[in-house]
Amino acid sequence: MSRALVRRPFLLLLLSVLLLSLLAPAVSAGQRVPGHIDLPDGFQPEGITINTALGSRARFAYLGSLADGDIYRADLLTGKGRVISQGPGTPVTGLKIDPRGRIFASGAGTGTARVLDRRSGKVLARYRFARTPTFVNDVVLAGRTVWFTDSMRARLYGLPLGRNGALPKGSAVIRLPLRGEWRQVPNDFNANGIERTPDLAALLVVQTATGFLYRVDPRTGRARRVDLGRTLLSDGDGMLRDGRTLYVVQNQQNRIAVLRLNQKGTTGRLVRTIASTDFDVPTTMARRGGSLYLPNARFSTTPTPTTPYWVTRVTR
Repeated sequence: MSRALVRRPFLLLLLSVLLLSLLAPAVSAGQRVPGHIDLPDGFQPEGITINTALGSRARFAYLGSLADGDIYRADLLTGKGRVISQGPGTPVTGLKIDPRGRIFASGAGTGTARVLDRRSGKVLARYRFARTPTFVNDVVLAGRTVWFTDSMRARLYGLPLGRNGALPKGSAVIRLPLRGEWRQVPNDFNANGIERTPDLAALLVVQTATGFLYRVDPRTGRARRVDLGRTLLSDGDGMLRDGRTLYVVQNQQNRIAVLRLNQKGTTGRLVRTIASTDFDVPTTMARRGGSLYLPNARFSTTPTPTTPYWVTRVTR
C-alpha cells in the first residue's frame, strides 16, 4: 500500500474533526442566547447599542437609564450584566457605540450629550446643544459626523469628528434647523429616531407625533417626506437600517415596522411587522447577527425602584 493511500483516510478524518470543532461552538452558542434578558429593577431603559463592527464577536449590549443616566452592560450570551458608568442623575436616551468603543449618549431634557469609554465607563467629553425646552433623543453615526435629534425643537445637532475620529470642541457643534416640508407639532414629540439613507447621502428622521418619515439633507436641513403610500409610522421611535431595509420601533404599538426603501430613501413600502408577547413599550433596538434586541421602557407602568425591566430578542 502506498503512502498516498495511507495518508488520504487520515486527512479526511482530520478534516472531519476540524469541521465538527468549528460547527459545534456555533450551534451551542446559538442555543445559549436568551430571548429575554432581565435588567436591574427600577432601571428604566430607553437606548441600546451593540458594537456591530465586531460582527459575531459582539457579545455585549449597552443600555442607558431614564432614571439616572447609568450605562449598563448586558452579556447577550449569559444575560448577566453590570453598571459600567454611573449617570449624572439625569436621563439618558439614545445610544450609539462607534468602532473605537466610544458610546455617544443623548441627554434627553438636559439638552446635552456625553461620550463615554465602553471599557472604563469614563466620560470622554460633554456637549451642550440647547436649553429648555429641549429633548435630545436619538443618535446616529454618519461617517465623520454624529447626528442627534431633538424631539422638542425643529433641529438636529451634529458633532463633526476630526482626523482619526477625534472628538470636536464644544464650539464646533452643528445646530441644523429642519426646513422644507418639516412641520413641527406644538407640545408633542417630533423628531425621534434617526438613520442614514441606503446611499448614505442623507438622513432619515421619524416624527413621532405624525408618524411621518422624512429624508433630511445634512448640509441644508431641507426635509422631504418619504413616500410610504398609506403607511403611517404612528408612535415611531428608534430606527435601524440594514441595506435598503429599515426597521422602525412603534413603541406604544408594541411592534416593529419593516420597510423596504429605494436607494435614495425617497420612497418605501411596508413589508411586514414584527411583534412579541414579551414587548412592553419597546423604544429602540440594536442588532447582532439575525437578531434584534429591544429594551422595554414600560411607559404605561408607574416606575418604582422595584419595577422589573428587560430586553427582548426577536428574529429580524
